[in-house]
Amino acid sequence: MLNDKKILYSGMQATGTLTLGNYLGALKNWVNLNEEYECIYGVMDLHSLTVRQNPAEFRKNARSLYALYVAAGLNPEKNCIYYQSHVPGHAQLSWILGCFTYMGELNRMTQFKDKSAKHTDNINAGLYTYPVLMAADILLYQADVVPVGQDQKQHLEITRDIAQRFNAVYGEVFTVPKAYIPKAGAKIMSLADPQKKMSKSEENPNASIWLMDDRDSIIRKFKRAVTDSDTVVRYAKEKPGISNLMDIYSCVTGKNYDEIEKEFKGKGYGDFKLAVGEAVADELAPLQKRYTELMADKTYIESMIKMNDEKAAFYAAKTLRKVHKKVGLTEMIK
Repeated sequence: MLNDKKILYSGMQATGTLTLGNYLGALKNWVNLNEEYECIYGVMDLHSLTVRQNPAEFRKNARSLYALYVAAGLNPEKNCIYYQSHVPGHAQLSWILGCFTYMGELNRMTQFKDKSAKHTDNINAGLYTYPVLMAADILLYQADVVPVGQDQKQHLEITRDIAQRFNAVYGEVFTVPKAYIPKAGAKIMSLADPQKKMSKSEENPNASIWLMDDRDSIIRKFKRAVTDSDTVVRYAKEKPGISNLMDIYSCVTGKNYDEIEKEFKGKGYGDFKLAVGEAVADELAPLQKRYTELMADKTYIESMIKMNDEKAAFYAAKTLRKVHKKVGLTEMIK
């Protein structure tokens, strides 16, 4: 434990542009967590390599993601925000943990099956052992809690299994993490297909709201959002489209479903879609302004990266030394 607070760990891949789903499902919920937890957030660039990247674009996306973390309200002086690839301990611990992970466990991982189906020309070993690296990310910092969406639960479960298996052999080396699931906005769905999660890799430009979309684009996309043939704004399982829009509206306004239903009683979907679009545009405007300022301030961003990389490396080295000693690796002579 870094101080008297429990440790919370999370991160995002440094690919593509973040969506409204990434913001409402994660970033927005992260902002005030440092009041309760010691928070560590990674720019997960090593994970991104399971898919071939354009090097120049990849570096730009990683810097952009770091700036978006800060623009969304994460204070880099109160939270440890760092680059995964800048801490060698991730790859080192991943190899050791891989020796405590069973093939059967990796064979059951649904994300490997899903991504293999999407990238049939590049089904690589890194994609297969992705959950082991994710376990190393979490266990390296002795995380107590990890914010996860429903689709990430399986990765946390295998992390817990690996930690418990290692601890059973060598004693209480790793903290066994628990899931932190936000009450709202955990899973924002596609505007074009409300049965699918809003995704960074979505090819349909109307399916996702990108965090840097301008106001007119945001409102236009919401006006085109798929709903149903009904006209009543009501939250229901059989109305996934309108329910998704209500989830989004609830996240950005703080209103519950009953309040939303009352607000739009007697009004149609057109009025509601416009209101959701305007509310989202208002929500993202300050983030967009701050992001533009940060991307122009190279000195500040780089000073924060350096400071937090060093902090993360210090914490990681502490765990790694303990693991090396437990498994019997020879200590380096300095």
